[in-house]
Amino acid sequence: MARTGRKKPGLRVLVWLGVLLAALTAVLAGGTVAGQASWAPKLALDLEGGTQMILAPKVEGGSDINEQQLNQAVAIIRQRVDGSGVSEAEISTQSGRNVVVSLPGTPSAETRNLIQASADMNFRPVLLNGDGAAVPLEQQTPEDQLPKPTAAPANSSDTNWITPEIYKQFEALDCNSAPEKSQRSDPTKPLVTCEPATDKSPAIKYILGPVEVKGTNIVTSSFQLQQGAQGAVTNDWAVNIQFDADGTAKFKDVTQRLNQFYVAAGGESGADPKSQFAIVLDDQVISAPRSLAVITDGRPQITGGFTEQTAKALSDQLKFGALPISFDIQSEQQISATLGGEQLRMGLLAGLIGLLLVVVYSLFQYRALGFVTIASLVVAGALTYLAIAILGWTENYRLSLAGVAGIIVAIGQTADSFIVYFERIRDELREGRGLVSAVENGWKRAKRTVLASKAVNLLAALVLYFVAVGNVRGFAFTLGLTAIADLIVVFMFTHPTLQLLARTRFFGEGHKFSGLDPERLGAVPLYRGAGRVRTPEDRLVVVRTKNTGAAAEAERRMTIAERRLAEKQEQLAGSSKTSAKEDK
Repeated sequence: MARTGRKKPGLRVLVWLGVLLAALTAVLAGGTVAGQASWAPKLALDLEGGTQMILAPKVEGGSDINEQQLNQAVAIIRQRVDGSGVSEAEISTQSGRNVVVSLPGTPSAETRNLIQASADMNFRPVLLNGDGAAVPLEQQTPEDQLPKPTAAPANSSDTNWITPEIYKQFEALDCNSAPEKSQRSDPTKPLVTCEPATDKSPAIKYILGPVEVKGTNIVTSSFQLQQGAQGAVTNDWAVNIQFDADGTAKFKDVTQRLNQFYVAAGGESGADPKSQFAIVLDDQVISAPRSLAVITDGRPQITGGFTEQTAKALSDQLKFGALPISFDIQSEQQISATLGGEQLRMGLLAGLIGLLLVVVYSLFQYRALGFVTIASLVVAGALTYLAIAILGWTENYRLSLAGVAGIIVAIGQTADSFIVYFERIRDELREGRGLVSAVENGWKRAKRTVLASKAVNLLAALVLYFVAVGNVRGFAFTLGLTAIADLIVVFMFTHPTLQLLARTRFFGEGHKFSGLDPERLGAVPLYRGAGRVRTPEDRLVVVRTKNTGAAAEAERRMTIAERRLAEKQEQLAGSSKTSAKEDK
């Protein structure tokens, strides 16, 4: 039978897949040679063990810490640890007084200092803002056009604080990537920093002037529904701040100056960034409201698109983030893996058993075609392993037992994609098509199903990752990662491989051990000879006249409508035989 189309379809795609695997391997090998990476994935606290530190919170002035303050302190420590790149850390309270921090491996001196430091909240005026993305090197401002101070700064809002070095740092800053932790900023100097992206707004970067009001000047903060001009309560949420006497005086001077920029720019339409003041927690902007009026009573109100949840979050940060709480390390000890190597071995054994069952089923159900499933699983495993190892090097990702469970679950989901594709091909063969066209038509039908299935898997993984905490996020991460690897393998390996195999003699001519034998599948040729073309009724008659072997398999796969039509034909055939006997 003549074959049409490209001589070796899919070969180019397989070559690109090989290039991708080689590139990932080269990246990991380069990191390993440089001594920064390892061929083995990094393991989380439950599998590797690490360091446990018990921290005793300390408030300046010797006052006691309450439960709300302690919970806020835990939230700040968790944010710092996550920001420093340490993953799979466990942070909790102990006896309502201490904080227990468990970190994989041995924490660095910088991480220890970061955990122990007290929260640093302050208010800085905005000098300049811009899009959070870094300016490409070729588009950055030339040296001779950089802003240069013309005099000594007169106040914290003076743009003479912006030196060429500060402006270069501003242009190069990328707020869409994880920030690098450094020493705490000098409150008497300008600061280049970010306001992280939210669901409603993208990331923004700022050049801020020196500190003018400290967080310790905040007495309290609260959140409430905003009142309108007539005193009626609206559906908009607002955050209220109350300063002490010193903070009230300072904030009055600040808002008097910032409001002048607001008025001079024509109000909201002008949007002069110098009319904003940034609330900075640990050198990161958490809010940057605009000064619409001079605040003389030390009771400003922040408005602007808050929900109840976001208003509460900002209020808590203002109330507790400004507290001068630091931590003393009471004890530090090395802890063994909470689950240990035995649990890891049992988890890997469960994965191997699951993989073996998939292999046995594939070979039993699809014979030689099952080897394509096995090869696809090997490629998917290689992609996943390389991705986890590289993420461990670049993002300090650590594989927990929950993450291993996510990979094991994904084995079955990955095999599902191949089964859907193979069954579509076999359906096409039952319709009497040749293998080459069956592969192409089957792929068109299977592709939509595979994409829909993986989209659901990815959506579930994303939701689980963002709403869960702790090790559950590790499960969600590996589940989503393997779903992406599965898509790459199905599109770049499984389908191109079948395109090549369809043109071989063993598969193309339907060897009985190929898993694609048309006769065994109960196929009826489209052209039946003597000018006859196959009809749906012909296929049903052939199926119903046999009850074993391939015909039985084809009958089992019939739809309800096909079964009813076949039964109706049997009844008509039986009636015809009865009439013939009576005539005799």
